Amino acid sequence: MNNKAGLYIHIPFCKSKCPYCDFYSVKYDRALSEKYANELIKTMNDYSGEFDTVYFGGGTPSILESDLIGKILSSAKEHFDIDKNSEITIECNPSKDLEKDFYDYSKYGINRVSIGMQSARDEERFALGRSAGQTEVAKSVNDAKKAGINNISLDVMLGTPKQTLSSLDETFEFIDKMNVTHISAYMLKIEEGTRFFDLKDRLNLPDEDTVCEMYLKTVKSLKSLGFNQYEISNFAKPSFESRHNTKYWILDDYLGLGKSAHSFWGGKRFYYDTDWSLKSEGKVDLEEERIMLGLRLNRGIDKSLVKKDFSRFVKMGLMKESENKIALTSEGMLVSNLIISELL
Repeated sequence: MNNKAGLYIHIPFCKSKCPYCDFYSVKYDRALSEKYANELIKTMNDYSGEFDTVYFGGGTPSILESDLIGKILSSAKEHFDIDKNSEITIECNPSKDLEKDFYDYSKYGINRVSIGMQSARDEERFALGRSAGQTEVAKSVNDAKKAGINNISLDVMLGTPKQTLSSLDETFEFIDKMNVTHISAYMLKIEEGTRFFDLKDRLNLPDEDTVCEMYLKTVKSLKSLGFNQYEISNFAKPSFESRHNTKYWILDDYLGLGKSAHSFWGGKRFYYDTDWSLKSEGKVDLEEERIMLGLRLNRGIDKSLVKKDFSRFVKMGLMKESENKIALTSEGMLVSNLIISELL
């Protein structure tokens, strides 16, 4: 078990709210962001620990002036014991010209970027409320590489307005051309409280069967491009799995700082509310969580963890069994919630 933890830093600012997003975010304002950064740094005093991953998530962390990112990161390095070989990631929106920022990030020690692409087709990106097209995504990838950051992840969304099974090919061709190391591919969920929820009857969305086909096609296509699936939604070239996100699924400790940031810390789950107050998430059932989170991973879990009969899922081709492990197949991952609830 890795005894070094992950540090998650939530930056809640965005240029505008994406119509599908239900994460906590506020409109960017320079003065407000500086105030927020100072408050965030202050909360570091409440904790101590050893970390070997740092992750700036959001919101849109890259919307901040790069010197503010540098200030937060150097404060974290002063307060905590952060391993010199840490994986340090920042999420970026390609609608901003990030050329200068990438050089700054690299100087601060950031060595991994996650770029919100969603699709390589402009009409699909615009239907998701994104203002940058394929050209800007390509520029961001190339600028990151020029600045010496070669560990690059792209986000892909499946089941979005205007998307078809054949239009997905354009996204895979683009991924191949960009020569990145990691892909996160998520199926669009229409969440209450979002613009898409209000418009749901008018959205031109692919049907459920097509979305399932899109997912299986994604698994197959990315495999042919050299990306191994290691988690339901995550694919990596060999040895480029997200070290930070893996901590979530193997129940390593992680500390979340910032408004709406969640933590699993010292055996407790808690989060910061939007007014900086700490809220408990209640009792942690480690046995259940090991099954629930472990089955998200391709490597699966120890058979001994599951007390219920899983053989019917193996017969149906939804699970695979080896000598001492069980794991979901790609088809099983499509109905993972159902299977996991049956096994708990």
